[in-house]
Amino acid sequence: MDTYSTTRVVFFSPTHTSARIARAVAEGIGMGRRIETDLTLDLSDTPIPVKNELTVIAAPVYGGRVAPVALQRIRRLQAENSPAILITVYGNRDYEDALLELRDTAAGLGFTPLSAGAFIGEHSYSSARYPVAAGRPDAADLQKAVTFGKESLEKLRQAESTPSILAESFFIKGHSPYKVVQAGKPSCPVCNEHCFVCGECIDVCPTRAISVSADGSRIETDINRCIRCCACVKVCPNQARIYDNPFAAILHEKCSTRREPELFL
Repeated sequence: MDTYSTTRVVFFSPTHTSARIARAVAEGIGMGRRIETDLTLDLSDTPIPVKNELTVIAAPVYGGRVAPVALQRIRRLQAENSPAILITVYGNRDYEDALLELRDTAAGLGFTPLSAGAFIGEHSYSSARYPVAAGRPDAADLQKAVTFGKESLEKLRQAESTPSILAESFFIKGHSPYKVVQAGKPSCPVCNEHCFVCGECIDVCPTRAISVSADGSRIETDINRCIRCCACVKVCPNQARIYDNPFAAILHEKCSTRREPELFL
């Protein structure tokens, strides 16, 4: 279309599930020019201007809200004349108020909300012993994301002849005030005896909570900086990074029934 020729894809995605959904939505949009803004490892506080770009913003859900670190980094965006497709990705339990929170945040940054979707990704706590949404997003999820991108673009095209379409708010499931997430006792993944200090876990940590000890003999984790995304667990080449917590078994027991994406246009 003439008004917009660029798709901006913004995501915070430690275990790549949000990134995969966001890219599939962008594939469905199909614009020739695409800019990716990966906030996962970006600790900068420099503002990110977004002008005249159809923008996909994707973030994971933590406890029914947008992951706090993701929200903090998304707030660097400064939008002008840019409609937004809002995406939350959750681990098959519930996204509760996260999608509404992301919509409100985007609007506050100057975006015009165009559409929104809650997709499912493998839970951060999922493991071989306690799988939770293992392998998701799968092929069916990604195809729905592609179709959603096409439908969102069609809505934007319709707005060319009927501008009020973008001026009107559309329903998104959630509640305001948002759910209050109680702070839990700090915890973090640890290394077992199989760790050989390769450092791959350090490279994927979005908060730089992981480092090598001063004597180079072991991996150390700042428990207060860890957000329990478990990217370090999933990337470890030797299965030496583990995170034992009581919630994995509960999630496996109560949240194994397949849930499907929920889309709002």
